[in-house]
Amino acid sequence: MSTSRTVLITGGTGSLGYRAAEAILAADSSWQVVITGRGPDRVHEAARRLGDRAVGVPLDLASLDEVRRFAREFGEHRLPPLHAIICNAGMQSVSGTVLTIDGIEQTFAVNHLAHFLLVRELLSRLQTPGRIVFVASDTHDPTKPTGMPAPSYSTAWDLAHPDVADDASRPGPTGRRRYTTSKLCNVLTTYELARQLDRSTVPPQITVNAFDPGLMPGTGLGRDYHGIQGLAWRYLLPALTVVPGINVHTSRRSGQALARLILNPDLATVTGKYFSGHRRIRSSTDSYDPAKAEDLWATSIKLTETP
Repeated sequence: MSTSRTVLITGGTGSLGYRAAEAILAADSSWQVVITGRGPDRVHEAARRLGDRAVGVPLDLASLDEVRRFAREFGEHRLPPLHAIICNAGMQSVSGTVLTIDGIEQTFAVNHLAHFLLVRELLSRLQTPGRIVFVASDTHDPTKPTGMPAPSYSTAWDLAHPDVADDASRPGPTGRRRYTTSKLCNVLTTYELARQLDRSTVPPQITVNAFDPGLMPGTGLGRDYHGIQGLAWRYLLPALTVVPGINVHTSRRSGQALARLILNPDLATVTGKYFSGHRRIRSSTDSYDPAKAEDLWATSIKLTETP
């Protein structure tokens, strides 16, 4: 069977994104996969390893102009129609405040704002039935025992342009708190986009869901960890993936669960939901706050407007 539809996966060069691409390609020969990554050599090599139904395209999510360029040129790759987008790429910095070329705090910019812009730019290309998945994290929920600080959402403008002194005065390490807050933003965006798309067609022709892959130790998300913390992430915590009943998984197992949200026919009309692995569960209390969702959406539009 020749390919007839395309799925775009950001951050597809390793760990979760790569394993999701691998699972989709293995399960259904009608899919073509486009993976993105920052380094051209790495993204092309990852696509080569995935096989002839995979295409690697460089994308630097730390630049809004790069996201616009990527979306503008997406149609030039002569791919089958786009039917799915997985917003997977993410980063976590524990080394202080870093601003992107657009002057926006890096964690918020990469984990939320770039994906917000990418989806909006590609929405007109997305064919029906279509599926969008935002990769979130149970660290967005302070009731879960993740060991991470609770999100701190004041306004989206403050997240994009933090007052460093004020940020440092809040509970928990700043870099990790920015990460958990960005994951809350992913869930808020999921629900708001699902609401907007659901108003146009019932049942929805394009579904939008959020996905928690669980803790995946040893992956690139902890690249900024150093010392004992780095050793634990790379060598000690991976041993927990064989312990039943806890939310710690290999990237292969989580990748298969993520691929299910694209492939499973039983989920064709399921939208505006949060999945932890294969389970549909409720997300945090704050993720259902309409005022936060409205603020995040309106501010994100302003921040991504072409100068």
